[in-house]
Amino acid sequence: MTGSPVQPHAPDGEREAEHPAATSPAGSVPADPLVTVPAATAQAGVQPAPVSERDQHFMRLAQAAAEEARAAGEVPVGAVLVRGDEVIASGFNHPIGAHDPSAHAEMAALRAGAHALGNYRLPGCELYVTLEPCLMCAGAIMHARIARVVFGAHDPKTGACGSVVNAFANEQLNHHTSVSGGVLADECGEALRAFFADRRRASREARRAAREQAEQAQGGAGVAGPDEPAG
Repeated sequence: MTGSPVQPHAPDGEREAEHPAATSPAGSVPADPLVTVPAATAQAGVQPAPVSERDQHFMRLAQAAAEEARAAGEVPVGAVLVRGDEVIASGFNHPIGAHDPSAHAEMAALRAGAHALGNYRLPGCELYVTLEPCLMCAGAIMHARIARVVFGAHDPKTGACGSVVNAFANEQLNHHTSVSGGVLADECGEALRAFFADRRRASREARRAAREQAEQAQGGAGVAGPDEPAG
């Protein structure tokens, strides 16, 4: 198994700009970027179920890769590239640490897998990723000739497997990748929800601390020092 090619160290980062939380309908989640829709939601062109033990196993490995992203301060998205029952490579989201807008989890896993196999085309391989791929990643997946994509959480902001667009449904393309979505979607989505909740909490605490520091500085400026005349 090949690990992620980059180990970023960044204070924070995200695949898209963060938006405030919003109330969501029952069965869905707050409207954070990249955060999910329910596992039962069937998208056009995406096979919804049943979920096999094999798919769950590899998705949990992708979740472990996503945890590496979270630990580095990046949005927690992870991916693993599989051929048969062998994990060829893994990758996690790290655009901030890598200063690279293309450094999504899928791209990292594809690059590492291509190096491991000595071929930029990866026929017969499957890609497991915790979040629905975007258009950029969908294009790379098809160029790599990936046989099947399995994703966890749907992405209502940039998902290219049916949530926003369906890049894989175009019959004019010369390669067709099958797509299965919603595998461990609730767990994958919860990791994203928790990440952005922590980010908002830290931001509030930082603003509060800055405000208190400013108030203390203003209060101290109005008190005469021991060598200053009282008036």
